[in-house]
Amino acid sequence: MEDRELEGDIAMPLGRRVSKDVAELHEADRRLAAEYAERLAAANEAERALRDAQGGTVAPAGLQELTVAFDVALTGALAAAEAAERAEMGPKAYVTDAQDAKAQRAAEIAARKAKATTAVRPWTDEVDRLRTAREAHRLSFRTRPTAAV
Repeated sequence: MEDRELEGDIAMPLGRRVSKDVAELHEADRRLAAEYAERLAAANEAERALRDAQGGTVAPAGLQELTVAFDVALTGALAAAEAAERAEMGPKAYVTDAQDAKAQRAAEIAARKAKATTAVRPWTDEVDRLRTAREAHRLSFRTRPTAAV
């Protein structure tokens, strides 16, 4: 079915209309979600490099650099997993600033309902797992220099 624009809306299959802003956000999330496997592999490689350096004799500056690199890679993987979760929820779950309060509330409800589906649940679990791993890493290693007192 060919998309056509009418008053800022994009015609979706089965007659549903999605605003152009929401369609752009959804497409951006789909593109970012496609990079998930690459970003997760980069995070695994960064963690492997950090763990190898911890086992060897590496200067503190080098260890700090590897710690920050792992944090950045893990954050990238988390962003891709969150985008995949939002993309799987569908366009009805997106909230934009241009929407009125009623539409925003409807999008929040749609997102909550979508999180309970079998298609979205694995992504929700993966987001939780990556967030937990990132927070554990940040609590275990300094990613920023501390202030001298």
